[in-house]
Amino acid sequence: MIEVVIRQAASLLLRYPGPGWAETLRLVRDTAGGLPDGRCASLLRFCSDVAAVPPLELEARYVTTFDRSPRRTLHMTYYTDGDTRRRGASMAGLKGEYRRRGWRPPDDQLPDFLPVMLEFAARCPEAGERLLAGHRPGLELLRLALRDHRSPYERVMEAVCGTLPGPSVRDRRAALELARTGPPAEAVGLEGYGAHARPVPLGGRP
Repeated sequence: MIEVVIRQAASLLLRYPGPGWAETLRLVRDTAGGLPDGRCASLLRFCSDVAAVPPLELEARYVTTFDRSPRRTLHMTYYTDGDTRRRGASMAGLKGEYRRRGWRPPDDQLPDFLPVMLEFAARCPEAGERLLAGHRPGLELLRLALRDHRSPYERVMEAVCGTLPGPSVRDRRAALELARTGPPAEAVGLEGYGAHARPVPLGGRP
């Protein structure tokens, strides 16, 4: 199922480009390049765009892209809950969903980190698609924000959004409202979320 391949590849490409990045690009190119239709074209273009970028420069770009603006965060509950008490409950719900499906995400990442959600969607396609579809406005807003930032990561988000059914009128309205007003604001951090209640960089690296 091509959606599984795209979501797993996107999960790898949206992580911090540290050691092993060249191998990640090779793996994605080899896998996506062998698929019969053009739905992986955006992923392959991203790989081509960043292949020649020096590692330290790409790492700096990643931080600038995802850590410096809440409108480009990879933590999806921020789009729905912002810095409110609801966010802790939403992340607890995500952990519960992963647990019910017999999957345990990495301990060093929050459960709403998009690469984690994408890996879950690759491992549990039906439940994962429902989860991603529930965050469609945030995914679309992230894609548009990356486009405005002129980031090659927009191509990865284009591929991710392309695995979901077309956005409904409600999704479009929600994305536009998020773009206009931003997420809810209530400066309480992540109270009630246990060990993860400390601030973390928005790019997903504790």
